[in-house]
Parts: sequence; C-alpha cells; structure tokens
Amino acid sequence: MTTPPAVGPIPSPTAPPVHGAHGFWQTCVFSTDHKTIAKQYLFLGLFMALVGGYLVYVMRWQLAFPDTSIPGFGFVGPETYNALATNHGTIMVFFVAMPILLGALGNFLIPLMIGARDMAFPRLNMLSFWTLFVASLVLLSSFFVPGGAAAAGWTGYAPLSARAEYTGVNWGINLWLLAHALEFASFLMGGVNFLTTAITMRAPGMTYLRLPLLVWQQMTASVIFLLSVGPLIAAALMLLMDRLLDTGFFVPEQGGDPLLWQHLFWFFGHPEVYVLLMPGLGAVLEVLTVFSRKPVFGYRWIIYATISVGLLSLIVWAHHMFISGMDPRLAMPFSITTILISVPIALIVFSMILTLWKGSIRFTIPMLWALAFVVMFITGGLTGIVLGSAPANIQVHGTYFVVAHFHYVLLSVVIFGSFTGIYFWFPKMFGRIMNAPLSYLHFLLTLIFFNLTFFPMHAVGLAGMPRRIANPLQYELLQSVQPLNVYITFSAIGLTLAQFLFLINLAWSIMAGKQADANPWESATLEWTLPSPPPHGNWGETLPTVYRGPYDYSPPGVREDYLPQDRATTARPG
Repeated sequence: MTTPPAVGPIPSPTAPPVHGAHGFWQTCVFSTDHKTIAKQYLFLGLFMALVGGYLVYVMRWQLAFPDTSIPGFGFVGPETYNALATNHGTIMVFFVAMPILLGALGNFLIPLMIGARDMAFPRLNMLSFWTLFVASLVLLSSFFVPGGAAAAGWTGYAPLSARAEYTGVNWGINLWLLAHALEFASFLMGGVNFLTTAITMRAPGMTYLRLPLLVWQQMTASVIFLLSVGPLIAAALMLLMDRLLDTGFFVPEQGGDPLLWQHLFWFFGHPEVYVLLMPGLGAVLEVLTVFSRKPVFGYRWIIYATISVGLLSLIVWAHHMFISGMDPRLAMPFSITTILISVPIALIVFSMILTLWKGSIRFTIPMLWALAFVVMFITGGLTGIVLGSAPANIQVHGTYFVVAHFHYVLLSVVIFGSFTGIYFWFPKMFGRIMNAPLSYLHFLLTLIFFNLTFFPMHAVGLAGMPRRIANPLQYELLQSVQPLNVYITFSAIGLTLAQFLFLINLAWSIMAGKQADANPWESATLEWTLPSPPPHGNWGETLPTVYRGPYDYSPPGVREDYLPQDRATTARPG
C-alpha cells in the first residue's frame, strides 16, 4: 500500500526589511509597508461608514416623522435633506466601499497572495492613501462652509449642480468636486500599483492561471476603473469651469447640454458598480472554496467571465437614462447589453453554488457572510433584470424600487462582501482571532435588519414613492405607505446599531483576542504560509516557489485535505 504524501511543515521566515520602516511615524503613519497601508484604508473606510450611517439615520427619521426635531440632529428642511442624501451616497460609494474593498483588501492581499515583498511602488502606495485622506477631509469640511454641503444629488446632475443659485450651495459643491478629484487621483495611483505588482512581481511558479481569483478580480477592477474614470474627471473639470468661470458646457441657456453630464457620469458610474463588485466577489469565492473543502468550480471560466463583465460594463451606462430624453433608438441596444452582462455574472454565481455542491461545508463566520452574500446578491440581481428592460425601467425609474435594487446589489457587496473578507483575513492582518459570540450575533442581526430595511422598499417604490423627497406626507398618493416608511426607518436604525457590535468586537479582538495560528482556516493560498501577522518584507531570504493552483482541496492520496501552493508533495516516512 502506498503511503500518501503529506503537507510539508510551514516555515517561519525571518524578514529582512526591503525599505525603511523605522520609528513611530514611518512605521504607523507614513508607512510604505502595504500591510500598514491596508489597515489605514480599513480604518478610514470604517470611520467614513460611521459618518454615512449617521446621515442615513437622519434621513430615515425625517421620512418617518417629517418636519419634526430629530434626536441628535434637530430640524431637517428640504435643503438639508438634499445635502444629506447627496453626501450619504457619495460617502458610502467613494469613501467607504472603495477604501475597504479595493484599498484594504487589495493592498493587504495582492503582495501576499502572489509571493511579493510589497507593492511595486511603495511610496506611491503611501501617497495614494494620504491623497484619499485629504479628499475625506475636504468632503467633511464642506459641511461647515457657508451654504452647507453639496445638495445636487450624489450623481451631481447638471444644470442643478452647474449654478449655485439652483441649490443655494456654492462652496459646498466646489469642495465636493475637489474631493472627488482627489479620490479619483488616489485610486488611479492605487490601480497602477495593483496592476504593476500583480504583473511583474509574482513569485517563481506563480503563473497567471495559478493566481487566486481575488487577485484576478482586483486586477479587473483596476482596469475598469482606469478605463472609465477619465471622462468623469474631464466632466468634473468642465462642471467646475461652469461654476467658477461661467462657461456653459452643461448650461442650456449658454448652448450647453445637461445630457452630456449624464453620459459622462454614467460612463464611469455604472462600471464603478463592478469596480466595487469584483473585490467582493473575489473575497466570497476565496471563502466558499476554503470552507467547502473543494476546488472552486470552473476556475478558468470565472476568469473569462470576470474579463467579460469588465468589458461589457463599459457599454451599458445609458440604461440609467431611459427617461432622460436621449434618442429612444438607443434604448434597445443598451437594454440588450444590460441584460447580456447578467450572463457572465450568472456564470460566476452558478460557479459559487456548484462549489458548494457536495462540499464538506464548515459554517464558520466568514462562510456565513459569504453564503448570505450569494443570496442577497441573487435577490438584487433579479430586480436588475426588471430594470434592464426599458418599458419596466420607465415605470419605476427614480422610485424606491431602484433604491431597493441598488442596495441589494451594491450594499450587499459593501456589507456582506466586506465582512466576508474582514472576518476571513482578520487573523492574518492582526494576528488575533475575533470573538465568536459577538461575531455570530453581528452577522445574525445584520442579515435580519438588512432584509427588514430594504425588501419593503420594493413595495414602497411600486406604490410610486420617488426618492429624494424630504416629506412624503405632502403627497396624498404616498400617505398609504407611511406606515412602511416608519417600519423601514426603525429597521435601518437596527441595522446601523448592529454594526457597533462589530466595532466593539474589532477593538476588543485587536487588543485581547486569542493569538491566531499561521493558518487557522487550513487554506491553500500563499498568504497563509506566513506567520500571523506577516513580518515586514513578508518573506525570508528567498521568495516562495509555487507548485500548483490556489484551490487544491481534498486531493486524492493526501492525508490532509489541502495542499498549500508552495508545498511540493513528499513521501511520508513509514
């Protein structure tokens, strides 16, 4: 009888510093270490999430009890409501989702997963984070200038945003535009770094078809962002010139075209959804295969589907504009491409489900977040098919049906995708294990309140309630759905409060959590061959050599049920 080969021991490399990191300021503040920068992105994203959560609390209370004093805020009029809605969307998309899903996960994992010591451009990486930090300060400062914060919607539609007298906001919108410009510059630097690192710094043996899917997803997200953000940067500059130099790019009375802004905004805005989706999908795919103890189903097809989604995302933008007044002959082509993009997305989702099929599933906390992500994302995707059809889209455009769809798709990525990644890689990032009871309670309450908050919005939207109104009771048509608005508000407050369980758990676990082993999840990808947390420079004297793909689980003839990527199988003595 042949003795099965065994998994070799995990080495404990010592790390020679590859670039300076000495003293408090260089180690913890102006660090060039990708792991420290990842943590900085994570904490900045979490702080901004608190700000965005506070804004939505005020908005929802106003909708439930219009024109009453809001506990912890005061009175909210229509102008203030517009500012709250504008900045809630801006903060959650650009200052929460992107820092956590791209900045934190990408920075922390790409070098570790490909066997590199750091990013290709460590100083550019540091500059990228601090540019985002400045952008966050600029955006927050806009709340305190005369006229208040931007109030033209998170899409900044012209001509509403082109003239200060239309909203009563002057410097608020100027600072909003400046914050966007800085944020885009930050992630342009980050995207260049991600791509250069993944292409040029892979360890020996780490071919493209041995890369973990998360790396593929981060690379695709970076390419989509680099290709789509340019027109919006140009549009933001043109809008700023309309406001400050009295040009008329988007002002009809000066010969401008407001629709041009919508085209340029959504040429970036819709691909941005996939920029955020890709890292979330990557994190979920990693977790599903680890805790199913099976190779991911259709590895190559997922890569092809990911690239297809990236390409298709650049030609679907006008489905946001079916009622904008654009040439109606464009509706059909964009309706077709919108529905077409669901094909590769569906392929990825089916791969997730088939990865679970007949797996030895372990219901750990990261696995629960990943499973919830799959269910929530499918729910949001089904309503996306409705919105992809031009006749149906026209009926529900601008209503809370769209708000419900948007949150099921995008917020499920932000919440369930992010927490999948955070809970899974927390031991590697901080060297500690998170408190289990608090983790399960956080998951359970979030899942319940998420659905109690957003599912009824479909009904509210079908009843005709438009978004971006401060007082639904002004309209007789909407008075019948007011009990639902109250119900949604208390559910949203419950969802927000549940996140404090995570913050408490995070702080407690970092300081007093149980020490984590190098590979507590028995995962096969490279980062789990390092100590927790990895040392400066990641690897010892030599870089690891990769012998196989990232998902070698339950291979036949092996005593353990996984094979790390850097382990050559050896005969077990005896």
